[in-house]
Amino acid sequence: MTTRPRNPISRRERPAKAALSRDGIIATAVAVMRAEGLEKVTMRRLAQELDTGAASLYVYVANTAELHAAILDELLGEVDLDTEARDGDWRDRVEAVLTSYMRVLFAHPALARMALSARPSGRHFLRLAERLLALQVEGDVPPARAAWGVDILLQLATASVAEHATQAQSGDSEADWDALTRAIREVPASTHPHLHALGASVLGGSPQDRLTWGLRVVIDGITHTPVPGVEN
Repeated sequence: MTTRPRNPISRRERPAKAALSRDGIIATAVAVMRAEGLEKVTMRRLAQELDTGAASLYVYVANTAELHAAILDELLGEVDLDTEARDGDWRDRVEAVLTSYMRVLFAHPALARMALSARPSGRHFLRLAERLLALQVEGDVPPARAAWGVDILLQLATASVAEHATQAQSGDSEADWDALTRAIREVPASTHPHLHALGASVLGGSPQDRLTWGLRVVIDGITHTPVPGVEN
């Protein structure tokens, strides 16, 4: 004989699950990443958090790559684009925007590495691209160069963060650097005269100084290098 529970719960009294939406899925993904890291952000894990089946999520997000790109775009909303009140010319403001962009990536090392291949297309990425274009136009950079410049500036900034984030997490990074330092310092002048003469400079400089210099090299290069096939 089957007995019924003494206090059955009516379906009408159960809290209704929130309707699935792309924004809700992305918000949940960001929360999981902040708490546990990007590697824990999977469709299965999000399905558990949202009390649904993984297949239901694919209606809103095509695959993991698209999910990661959406996470990146959401975090790009933290980039400080308000550079109008800062001292310096347009180049300094471009550097300020990219420095803020890199800080966002530095806070999430796995995201920095993923950003090398992810292609965000949401509202925050579009605002970032618009700001970098506007600053270049302010500096009288020709339109084609400014357009291509957005891509190369973000590539440099992203790669720099990914490199340093990877080194910071590697237990062998210090040993690798020591090995490189010894190799350059001990290189014979007879076979590598230039490296022997400039070895100290090759190894010198702080990471921040090198990064700042690299950004300025790229910015100045954009202003002076014609776009092939577009400009004569």
